[in-house]
Amino acid sequence: MAVSSKLLLLVMITLISVPVPSSQFQNHNHTKLELVHRDQISSSNKFHNHSHRFLARMQRDAKRVAALTHHLSPAKDYELENLGTDLVSGYYLGFSEYLVRVGIGSPPTFQYLAVDTGSNVIWVQCQPCSQCYNQDDPVFNPATSASYTVVLCGSPACDALPLNDRRCHAGKCGYEVNYHDGSYTKGTLMLETLTFGQTRIQNLAMGCGHSNQGSFNVIAGLLGLGGGRISFVNQISETGGAFSYCLPSYSNLSPGWLRFGRGLGGAFPVGATWAPLVYNPRAPNFYYVGLSGLGVGGVRVPISEDIFRLTDSGYGGVMIDTGTMVTTLPTVAYEALRDAFIAKTNGVRAPSVSTFDTCYHQDSDNFQFPSISFYFIGGPILTLASHGFLIPVDGVETLCFAFAPSASGLSIIGNIQQTGIQISIDEARGYIGFGPNVC
Repeated sequence: MAVSSKLLLLVMITLISVPVPSSQFQNHNHTKLELVHRDQISSSNKFHNHSHRFLARMQRDAKRVAALTHHLSPAKDYELENLGTDLVSGYYLGFSEYLVRVGIGSPPTFQYLAVDTGSNVIWVQCQPCSQCYNQDDPVFNPATSASYTVVLCGSPACDALPLNDRRCHAGKCGYEVNYHDGSYTKGTLMLETLTFGQTRIQNLAMGCGHSNQGSFNVIAGLLGLGGGRISFVNQISETGGAFSYCLPSYSNLSPGWLRFGRGLGGAFPVGATWAPLVYNPRAPNFYYVGLSGLGVGGVRVPISEDIFRLTDSGYGGVMIDTGTMVTTLPTVAYEALRDAFIAKTNGVRAPSVSTFDTCYHQDSDNFQFPSISFYFIGGPILTLASHGFLIPVDGVETLCFAFAPSASGLSIIGNIQQTGIQISIDEARGYIGFGPNVC
């Protein structure tokens, strides 16, 4: 399905968020909005050279993967010095590559928010700032908004915050979210109106951050789409716990899209490849998928299913994450996949680049390569398009195999492998869908 580069509104509606997230669903409401990569926002992109942009992305990605590995793996599974970044305490992760444009308050102040399927709390920088980083758009001022309401301690909205993030002061519900890279946001929880074009969402619980620091660049805040009670998708009963997105490929300058709700045009498309979601009580914010194996050229690679299994203690498993760029696999699985790919590829090898050890000159004569497939529990198979596993690293001639090994037992399906195809997450029913629509 072709997607317009302009914001598409399927219907003019007003949604009311509920103080305690509800699973009730009304199938006549759908909202679709535009997703752009952070590198497409010119002022946030200080690297005009493709190679420099690529390396900056890889550095951001290394920090996020290191943080995930640190948080979700037993200490004995890896050596900290091999993770490539300094680690600090924190529960959530402060990186996301894709942005949406939303209006905050009444009248709306329009901002870019990062979309993150691994975070719950929605927040935006707020005046007055005791400490704020620079952002492109004016910082939201709640004093100018007619719909601004402070959330009180003990209220259902405050209680929906994770206990570790919740603070109370003078009866007001405060929040504090610390990210593994050292970034943080602190402030007061508020009820506000969000605007997507002509679609308004009223009484949405979100953070009003008066003290914020870190690597958010010019992004004003974050739209959390994780599995927690306070996340955007779980606050809005009309979504029914379902949403879908289509991330544009790194070589495609057209925007992708984000959509909420099931039904026609929603997150429950006919013809999708459906796989079971797997719940991890150690990481309830994140979405895990039941992966059983990998394939190259239509042939399953001999890898034990146990490598991808989530243990009873919540370690290992396969996470799908929009904030991670490169798909990482346990070393034994990665090496088996890579070796099978090399054996069936006809091309001239190029030197390794960053974390990628398998690269080719794409302008070499007769460059041919096999397909890559994911095998899911229950039988579904997803075969990736070439841009889902070969990525240009210098903007000219070098393509690299876009997977990486990890000493941890955790596998992460990153956004490279998600690009160009509709991803549908139906948390309420426990499934994740791939396709059939593309972008």
